[in-house]
Amino acid sequence: MDLSALTAMASGSLRLSATGDLAPEAVWERYTQPAWWPIWAPHLREVDYPDAVVRPGTTGRVTGVGGLVAVFRVDSVDHDARRWTWSVRTGPLRLSFDHGVDASEPGSCHPGGSTAWLVTRAPWPVAVGYAPVARIALGRLVTPG
Repeated sequence: MDLSALTAMASGSLRLSATGDLAPEAVWERYTQPAWWPIWAPHLREVDYPDAVVRPGTTGRVTGVGGLVAVFRVDSVDHDARRWTWSVRTGPLRLSFDHGVDASEPGSCHPGGSTAWLVTRAPWPVAVGYAPVARIALGRLVTPG
């Protein structure tokens, strides 16, 4: 078995979401404005990015807990559909994330609210290890305050 086959077997995608009272437009703003990231994502300490809003083809850097630095590239942004993707690298580790915001379903516990979601594509140990932190961040993202 070659290395690419082993890598494919050890990697996968994991989808997480959180629903809250914050309106979809507000959540989308928080999700796509890097200055907001350290406010709702407790694992991020600093973001170095040249623009106020994510744009395809641009790059930046995030610093996390313990000084862990990752560089990223915004791959796509669709403001109308409220979807965006990025690729992240730290050392030899490569990950990608799909992000989105949907309006809450009519009749849900959060009328007028939203669901923020992400799909992590990474080696399974990384995706599973990141899941609890990501779930907390998503919950804070959709909560007013």
